[in-house]
Amino acid sequence: MSDYATLQRNLSDVSGFLIALGDEKRQAIIIRLLEDVGCAGLQVPQLMAATQLSRPAVSHHLKVLRDAKIVDYRREGTKNFYYLTHVTSEIAKLQAFLTEAQEIMKRGTLK
Repeated sequence: MSDYATLQRNLSDVSGFLIALGDEKRQAIIIRLLEDVGCAGLQVPQLMAATQLSRPAVSHHLKVLRDAKIVDYRREGTKNFYYLTHVTSEIAKLQAFLTEAQEIMKRGTLK
């Protein structure tokens, strides 16, 4: 397989992850979750304050982040607590893509 085809496949594999990271409101949610030093998780109202978004809008963004394997949640009774997932496979895929692209750029040519 050519380097182009491999890169295209690898980029396609991380496209949902990149889309999730690309939105400023989702970035604000990620930063707010990073600030949660105790990693106890945050509820939607806390994320509403951080993003200045409505409950449905925050919930939508959380779903995108969950689908991209960036955020997860735990339920305590009727309350959901959101936190950054410890699954880093998507980050590893992105790192691998960037490393390969960088190597190709350094070589200046493709196989």
